[in-house]
Amino acid sequence: MSEPEKHISLPIEAVEIYKILNKKKKISIKEIEEATKLDRGKLEYFLDFLISNDLVSRLPIVSHLMSLTKEGREAAEKQLIERRIVEVLRKNKDVLFANLSELMGCDKKEMNAGIGLLKKKDLIKIEKGTISLAEQDTDINADLQGILEDFLANKEVDTKEFEAILLERNLIELIEVKDTILEILTFYEEVKSRIKQTSEISRLTPEMIRNGSWKDVKLKEYNLGVSPPVFYGGRKQPYAHFLDWVKRKLIGLGFHEMRGPLVELEFWNFDALFQAQDHSAREWSDVYRVANPKQGKLPKKDYVSLVQKVHEDGYDTGSKGWRYKWSPEKSARLVLRAHGTSVSARTLVDLPVPSKYFSISRCYRPDAVDATHLAEFNQVEGIVTDPSITFRDLLGILTTFAVDVAETENFVFKPDYYPFTEPSVELSVNDPIMGSVEFGGAGIFRPEVTRPFGIETPVIAWGLGIDRLFMIKHGITDIRELFSHKLEWLRTAEMS
Repeated sequence: MSEPEKHISLPIEAVEIYKILNKKKKISIKEIEEATKLDRGKLEYFLDFLISNDLVSRLPIVSHLMSLTKEGREAAEKQLIERRIVEVLRKNKDVLFANLSELMGCDKKEMNAGIGLLKKKDLIKIEKGTISLAEQDTDINADLQGILEDFLANKEVDTKEFEAILLERNLIELIEVKDTILEILTFYEEVKSRIKQTSEISRLTPEMIRNGSWKDVKLKEYNLGVSPPVFYGGRKQPYAHFLDWVKRKLIGLGFHEMRGPLVELEFWNFDALFQAQDHSAREWSDVYRVANPKQGKLPKKDYVSLVQKVHEDGYDTGSKGWRYKWSPEKSARLVLRAHGTSVSARTLVDLPVPSKYFSISRCYRPDAVDATHLAEFNQVEGIVTDPSITFRDLLGILTTFAVDVAETENFVFKPDYYPFTEPSVELSVNDPIMGSVEFGGAGIFRPEVTRPFGIETPVIAWGLGIDRLFMIKHGITDIRELFSHKLEWLRTAEMS
């Protein structure tokens, strides 16, 4: 004699969810949320009844959505760089290579990438420094351009043929989306006769005890296996939190914070740092110049005069200087701060001895944006002066940044050159994922930098890319992630 089939006790809400699943066969947990209007905690509670009775199974899935990057959005709105070059050449016919980037209004790295694409397809001719179209009716990468414009317009796009190119050129990015799929194991009709619907309550009331109605209800059981709903409380942006942590750490080590303006005189950004006025780093392609006003007011004449002498003949530093006629007009030009060392240069005025200073400075350079470069970035700067300070002390400070801040032992010191320090050193890290990553440079300020401000003691200085320190610490391979709006990262990123 066979045993009678067991009843399956299910709450009314679980039965309703079961019926919805029965119609769909497979459905995402997000769709169930929308259909039932239950919050995630209650939904998980009722689903557990279905799963524990082998009526439904759950399967976590990961999918990837395509989204335009900043570069992709710009290409969709302004046209791909190679198409923009073709348009300029079509209007101007023969164009000097040196003038093309100015006509294009883009940086040289981006322009050279476009030139390379056109040259590879034999669509342009370059003769004696002049560029021209090989054929006037050139319509390069029209299909690719169309895909980007469809992306921008939120249309359905088939990217199979072009996906590799879009990813390689950083025009699109793949965003990871996590979800859970629910699948029917036993259809509702097969067990309908065995289901016993129960009405559950979470607590007894005095009235139910008095009138005896508690006998007709079922009390909810505690299920410690059900995960509570995830609650994302307010928190600081992870990278901003890291910057605050570094600042507190340096203040705790006895450093004072130094500050400087974002819009800076070339005097402090270059001249006070013994960087010649014809240095390539002062060209428009490597620094953002301010259009209006173009110039600012130079500091005290005494400082300006001594910096001029250092550049022209070395002053009394034992150097011969750069041996050219120094221009106060060039020195008064305004730029966006290109490196945090300009803050250190300003701090040399009336610098107490001994003392130690730091700054976390926002800097700007017209670099092509990629996985390790941004057009605006942060640097952590520092100077220490003391009659007994040595290069070995500087290496110790750099070691602290590598080990305690970036949390890596795989760092190396390499000899380097900067116009304002001697000897100079580069701090780099050998990362297993990113390879060799330069953190920044350091050294002892040259007498040409310190003597115009009356400083006789040695001054050690460093400037490190704190963005990259954070990347190595947290295993991030793309610097753009630090400033992304991805909720998953903002909610779950480890805090220092």
